Amino acid sequence: MSQGRVDKTNLPSRHVTEGPSRAPHRSYFYAMGLDEEAIAQPWVGVATCWNEAAPCNISLNRQAQAVKLGVKKGSGTPREFTTITVTDGIAMGHEGMRSSLASREAIADTVELTMRGHCYDAIVGLAGCDKSLPGMMMAMVRLNTPSVFIYGGSILPGRLDGKDVTVQDVFEAVGKHQAGNMSDAELEVLERVACPSAGACGGQFTANTMACVSEAIGLALMNSSGAPAPYESRDQYGIASGEAVMNLIAKNIRARDVVTRKSLENAARVVACTGGSTNAGLHLPAIAHEAGIDFDLMDVCDIFRDTPYFVDLKPGGQYVAKDLYEAGGVPVVLKELRKAGLIHEDCMTASGREMGEELDMIRGEADGKVIYPVETPLTATGGVVGLQGNLAPEGAIVKVAGMSKEEQVFTGPARVFESEEDAFEAVKARQYEEGEVIVIRNEGPSGGPGMREMLATTAALSGQGMGKKVALITDGRFSGATRGFCVGHVGPEAAHGGPIGLLENGDMITIDAITGALSVDLSDDELATRKANWKGPKETIYASGALWKYAQLVGGARLGAVTHPGAKHEKHIYMDL
Repeated sequence: MSQGRVDKTNLPSRHVTEGPSRAPHRSYFYAMGLDEEAIAQPWVGVATCWNEAAPCNISLNRQAQAVKLGVKKGSGTPREFTTITVTDGIAMGHEGMRSSLASREAIADTVELTMRGHCYDAIVGLAGCDKSLPGMMMAMVRLNTPSVFIYGGSILPGRLDGKDVTVQDVFEAVGKHQAGNMSDAELEVLERVACPSAGACGGQFTANTMACVSEAIGLALMNSSGAPAPYESRDQYGIASGEAVMNLIAKNIRARDVVTRKSLENAARVVACTGGSTNAGLHLPAIAHEAGIDFDLMDVCDIFRDTPYFVDLKPGGQYVAKDLYEAGGVPVVLKELRKAGLIHEDCMTASGREMGEELDMIRGEADGKVIYPVETPLTATGGVVGLQGNLAPEGAIVKVAGMSKEEQVFTGPARVFESEEDAFEAVKARQYEEGEVIVIRNEGPSGGPGMREMLATTAALSGQGMGKKVALITDGRFSGATRGFCVGHVGPEAAHGGPIGLLENGDMITIDAITGALSVDLSDDELATRKANWKGPKETIYASGALWKYAQLVGGARLGAVTHPGAKHEKHIYMDL
């Protein structure tokens, strides 16, 4: 931005900074040390999800200071504010996980309200955990301001016995410990070394998956998601992001100029080729909803189906986010996708340049170790597959990265549990049989409420050596760290009368990730009879408060489990008020 007085005719901050009637407002700004020049400049919200809940958030306030420097370099006035985070690693395996997905909506809502209430002209959003990344991006698209996203960075891997370890290993160690294959002392050693720094979980779990999405969708600067959180070199990306948002203001490039159907497809490609989290199948439709774009779970899965899987990351592979960064990061992955004609190059990005222009400047190449050449992928199709059938008319999703073809087809009798707790207790006590399909229901967005992740249960199965000997389906979700044949997002959910709520022990279920089918061996007449005799949703203990409110508002997983009508129904755009 050029120096001198800025024309704020089309900027929201005029409502709090311009004219005699705003003297009371300006008096507050002078109270905070701002001068006349700062008040007259464009105002940029620097939103962070900083808190002391977990390592993924702990460095965000330090990184925000670099962003503010960049905004000031671009002749803008940064205003830092924070919102909540519910961190899945802490919330996992107990009632706290019900707050996780709901926190995505709270993050988007509170960022929206802060921006509206204080009339900021643009936003740079910093986030570090599973729901805070999509929540922040949803707010950007909802507001349709000039927007730049920046990830807080991944955690460094721990080291034990000469190998990298992550929190996934600790969750799976719990299963080994329960099975008598790990001592108390061994578990204590692992828990002390697995997470050695600030940053989000190091594998291609949900946080790093959505960090890759932020670059591929165009809201983040190229390679900004790569450097681990402790690296002070991240500050250069913070400064650059602050400068970039000022450029977007000058050019009037807004979030919905960046987030389009094509850029959403680019994002889905990156999820698939990296073996990313199934949660992307929930978050990409939610981001699309904020822009009024039709892009649901099955649209995401269509992209997954014809995208090669060529980046060898945990949990299905060997490497962690730090290794991907050292191999060239998301830009090199995007270059490989471009070689196969799988990237839309005409999408706008946060730099003010199109994706193709950005990729022309990337010099790195696939290393053949972390990032394989797209011509010789790990598998020919993506690491995540969509499923449909009489058990999931609205779809479901399963992560198959690292699984052989033989492991991607499973038929077995149902063993039905009415909650995650019931299933976890049964798994701990070995009250299940090899060859069964474990069904966990009443854990959907509304029925849970909150659509909990099932990492504690799946990790216990893996720790018992049963991860490939049973399958699991749920109307809830799975962590990005989950491995094994685990199907989530089954829709409609049990609370909405979906077929998963009608299953009985012994019903034969077939999961076929090769053909994309999820079915139960019951006739339409039998399912209709059971539906007629269905006694309605399972009652929950959440009869008031935020989770009750969430349960009343939230829609199905296929459309992203969203809680408001979205851009198709809006009657104004914030930036144009």
